[in-house]
Amino acid sequence: MNKWSKWFRLGLFALLGIGVSWLVSCSRPAATSGTEIEFWTMQLQPQFTAYFEGLIEEFEAENPGVKVRWVDVPWEAMESKILTSVAANTAPDVVNLNPKFASQLASREAWLNLDEQLSEDDQRLYLPKIWQASTLNGKTFGLPWYLTTQVTIYNRALLEAAGIENPPQTYEDLARVARQVKDRTGKFTLFVTLIPEDSGAVLESLVKMGVMLVDESGKAAFNSPEGVAAFEYWVNLYREGLLPPEILTRGHRYGIDLYQTGEAALVATGPQFLNAIATNAPDIAQVSGVAPEITGETGKKNVAVMNLTIPRTTRHPEEAVKFALFVTNSQNQLAFAQEAKVLPSTQEAVAEFIEVLESSSELSPQEEAVLVGAKQLQDAEVLIPVMDNLNVLQRAIYENLQAAMLGQKTVEQALADAAQQWDQAQS
Repeated sequence: MNKWSKWFRLGLFALLGIGVSWLVSCSRPAATSGTEIEFWTMQLQPQFTAYFEGLIEEFEAENPGVKVRWVDVPWEAMESKILTSVAANTAPDVVNLNPKFASQLASREAWLNLDEQLSEDDQRLYLPKIWQASTLNGKTFGLPWYLTTQVTIYNRALLEAAGIENPPQTYEDLARVARQVKDRTGKFTLFVTLIPEDSGAVLESLVKMGVMLVDESGKAAFNSPEGVAAFEYWVNLYREGLLPPEILTRGHRYGIDLYQTGEAALVATGPQFLNAIATNAPDIAQVSGVAPEITGETGKKNVAVMNLTIPRTTRHPEEAVKFALFVTNSQNQLAFAQEAKVLPSTQEAVAEFIEVLESSSELSPQEEAVLVGAKQLQDAEVLIPVMDNLNVLQRAIYENLQAAMLGQKTVEQALADAAQQWDQAQS
């Protein structure tokens, strides 16, 4: 992000901080017949144009007098467009975001409080842990929509060469497998990046190992016995030569390259990556298998959530809520998940989704991976809590973990310094 876009974004947030409370207090005309609601999605055209046109047509037929105007926004433009529209009081009625970004506006009361709009029966339709991803300070700011989870794609031939029958499922397994693969093949098992601006996989691993990142007041909570154990885990793997030295200098794409060239036994990624392997490295694709996401003693697994939010300034709250519920009902979620190869977020749709895949006589490699991801949804949640300045937290932890790996600090000092950096940034 260049300095001008950074200042633009900061300026918009400042404007929102001053103006949203006034904007949402303005009286708006009541919904009338012949209403039009505006629905924004993120980069779903043209691949899913037919799906959404059919969905909207069905909703309009069931709700005479209500029209839906669908606007698809490029992924990289959504944040600035929604910030601008909320600040200018021209926001859409229903918008597709992710909880991480939507929560920044939720803290400024920009979204409709859905707890006041939905019944308990409505809320119970969705997976409980997924529902929690769109809540902040006890208020629900979004409806869960489609989900993606990571799976472990592994090289069967490489593991067999190392005398390993099954891929690792826990971090304890991973350490054992990493030593055996390195000793018997000279290759690595896994790549994880410690570039602060890149993947949050290591941050998520701390949570899976039982580390609480921040307490209820937002202060650092990771300087704990669990934090020491988690730091020591990654430090020991690095110092024993079981992680590629490039974890300190290269991003997560390097790990994908290592897997595709047969230099790493595992890669943690989405099911759709199997298609890329088949294109880029067909020989590796032939020996690739899929296993659940690696976790710690907590059993937690990560999930990425897309949700639907409704600005408080909507002129048509009743119609907007009704449309959001329609888009995310079990029937429509199941249809979209099957078409887009993603996962639904209602309990009924997830059960039927799994049943349909399991009953299939032949699944593609990607479908097999999607099935593995669907089966781990009951244990899946958004592992990193909703918070401002998440990038600051990741930088503090990653930079100090790097220092411990390089012997520049003890694990205990690295944790203490990271906690101090985070707490100072919040004061």
